[in-house]
Amino acid sequence: MKEHSVVQFRKPEEVRDALHGLLREGAQGLIAQAVQVELEEFLLQFAGQRDERGHLAVVRNGFHPERSILTGMGPVKVRLPKVRSRTGSGAVFRSSLVPPYVRRARAVEAALPWLYLHGISTGDMSQALSALVGPEAAGLSARRW
Repeated sequence: MKEHSVVQFRKPEEVRDALHGLLREGAQGLIAQAVQVELEEFLLQFAGQRDERGHLAVVRNGFHPERSILTGMGPVKVRLPKVRSRTGSGAVFRSSLVPPYVRRARAVEAALPWLYLHGISTGDMSQALSALVGPEAAGLSARRW
């Protein structure tokens, strides 16, 4: 009989926290609503343009593949709408909230250098955590206790 001392840790996605799940779903809903408003404003720019058959020149055309954005609360899934130009004008919808190719929120981008260079090496995580969680994170660092 072989015994081993390897302990399997749960992945962050496996942690079952009702509040965390609710916040993540709420964030996904808010992002979807904000992107929808951006899309409607974009389509209003082309509302008066028609093709040779009288149809709208720029129309919505499904969604791009779903992707995850890493935030302070973990990954949040987003789906961005696509548009199509029937006249060949090359109208492309770009969300200012979720730009193309972005995979991490700015707060996470700002915190990563602190975590690697300052927080982990010195044990003072308060500055890196405050970038993720906000000023209330001061009490989370081991040095503050």
